[in-house]
Amino acid sequence: MILPECLELAGAPVDMGRAHGLACREAIRRYTAERVELCTEAAWAGHTLSHAAILDLAGRCLAEHEAYAPDLLAEMSAIADACDLSPAELLITNGFTDFIDLLYRQGGTAATRAEDDCTAFFVPGGASADGHALLGQTWDMHAGALPYVLMLRARPADQPAFLAFTVAGCVGMIGMNDAGISIAINNLLGSGGQVGVTWPFVVRKVLQQRDIESALSCITSARLAGAHNYLLLDRAGEGVNVEAMPGYCHVVRSRRETLVHSNHCLTSETIARCRERLPDSQRSSESRLARAARLLDGGRTSVDDLMTLTGDPEICVRRKPPLEMETCGAAIMQPVSGRMWAVRGMPGPHAFVEYRV
Repeated sequence: MILPECLELAGAPVDMGRAHGLACREAIRRYTAERVELCTEAAWAGHTLSHAAILDLAGRCLAEHEAYAPDLLAEMSAIADACDLSPAELLITNGFTDFIDLLYRQGGTAATRAEDDCTAFFVPGGASADGHALLGQTWDMHAGALPYVLMLRARPADQPAFLAFTVAGCVGMIGMNDAGISIAINNLLGSGGQVGVTWPFVVRKVLQQRDIESALSCITSARLAGAHNYLLLDRAGEGVNVEAMPGYCHVVRSRRETLVHSNHCLTSETIARCRERLPDSQRSSESRLARAARLLDGGRTSVDDLMTLTGDPEICVRRKPPLEMETCGAAIMQPVSGRMWAVRGMPGPHAFVEYRV
């Protein structure tokens, strides 16, 4: 199973989806089987459910995705069709962490595993080495996801072109478009999971926008299935952080202050909507947040500095049982220049590659 480093897509949603599915068919089928199986485990969902119950719940979310972004659902459905999968199965692959929030809401009680060790950062122009704002993050997932990581470079019909760092079968997870809109993400553990829209659809709808207010509205107006933190940056240098929970969003804007976020909520309103975290997970999130803030204190931060930060031993995550979480990649974006740097695998041992949208 060999995936392209960068998959080129263009055209109508169905055309893009079919090309994606055919190019990555074996990987998508394998990854989807793994994700659906994880949903049956109490260690992730807080209780056990049958495959039939899981797929029924995913199927109920499809109507929300249709209402939110019918073109993106058409694209995802075309990927599924090319892989002989149902849209409900591929929806789980796309929005696994949000879907876990929804599964937990159906009867989970104890703290569960979390695929959520990402550390994201916004560096304003005044704190960067060349005067231009930067956005980026580590990308930490279950180590089994690493073989499926790839970059999408897409030119949709009648929409902004974009780059999206993602995994096979997923419409997009981190990215930047040619209008200068960029987005990074961190998973959060929400207690209010609901039948709704999963986060990769939010990411891609953001990448369809040409201004920061429209991009922000894609998050704040969505009926969200689960909890996520989103960091936005536009070409003019405005950064926006959104702790987004089902039914509530906390928004922080910045042009001058560095913003850093990991995987725990930072405000009382969102903390009240979280579910319990495992102690090691909470300590990791707090430690990574503090370390990134220290490394970014002082200004004159360059792209090379951010590459070093993503490989810092206190920030990147190395797999160990039982969670098997690992830094599977990292991305850095500079909207004003249209450049994005990404690495598949652990930063440091693996080199960043520069892309232009």
